[in-house]
Amino acid sequence: MNKYKAVKVLVDGIKFDSKKEAARYSELKILEKAGIITDLNLQQKFVLIPSQYAEVTGYGKPKRKCIEKECSYIADFTYMQDGKLVVEDVKGYRDPSSAAYAKFTIKRKLMLYVHHIRIKEI
Repeated sequence: MNKYKAVKVLVDGIKFDSKKEAARYSELKILEKAGIITDLNLQQKFVLIPSQYAEVTGYGKPKRKCIEKECSYIADFTYMQDGKLVVEDVKGYRDPSSAAYAKFTIKRKLMLYVHHIRIKEI
């Protein structure tokens, strides 16, 4: 159990962070079998800000050193519906004072700005 009291659940050999996320996966699998959606993927990564590098000189050849790691968003689910990419994030909470939700909000805004994709919150 995590800090939001979510219980990890195993469905089709896949471990989900919550019952709600596992239930949504089951719904999406039914929609995919019915042909309503296609190309269902889990945990697809989107780079929001790439890694930043700097040239470091010293003894020998100059080297590239990573000075900032990339910032990325990992979607719970992605799929195609009516020819459009849908990106979903299952949320069991929406507490604006929560640091985790604040972090998600920034990434949601970056997804729209960088990739022109609106995240669908479930």
